[in-house]
Amino acid sequence: MIRKIQEIQSLHYDLLQSADPDHRLVTEYVKRGVCFEVILNEQIVGILVLLPTRPETLEIINIAVSDHYQGQGIGETMIHFALDHAKQNHYKTVEIGTGSTSLGQLYLYQKCGFRMSGIDRDFFVRHYKDEIVENKLILKDMVRLSQDV
Repeated sequence: MIRKIQEIQSLHYDLLQSADPDHRLVTEYVKRGVCFEVILNEQIVGILVLLPTRPETLEIINIAVSDHYQGQGIGETMIHFALDHAKQNHYKTVEIGTGSTSLGQLYLYQKCGFRMSGIDRDFFVRHYKDEIVENKLILKDMVRLSQDV
């Protein structure tokens, strides 16, 4: 079950920060976005934050699944939920960004119909105080993807 979150709890922050380690940035966009949680077996196993960024454009600003539940299709379900939410609320485009070293996420987003639309060079160098290493590579660039709905 996916439901709107009324109040962000520490467990939500733990999930959000598994996808985005900067607590300050997470707090900032959570205040402006719409947050949803995935409940399975009476546990919070996933979180999704959607943020209107431009007229008719909605961004999946954060999406995370707890480690124990990864690889079970929950992320894909949340992406389809976000696309349906965008359609129902009259958005025309859904965007998502991820690290250039985030190979699993890049695969998932393209599998769900997103296409690469740009690269924000040095995004993670400019916006994050601490260096991020993923898949044994220093994360520097954000890959932007989008899909018309």
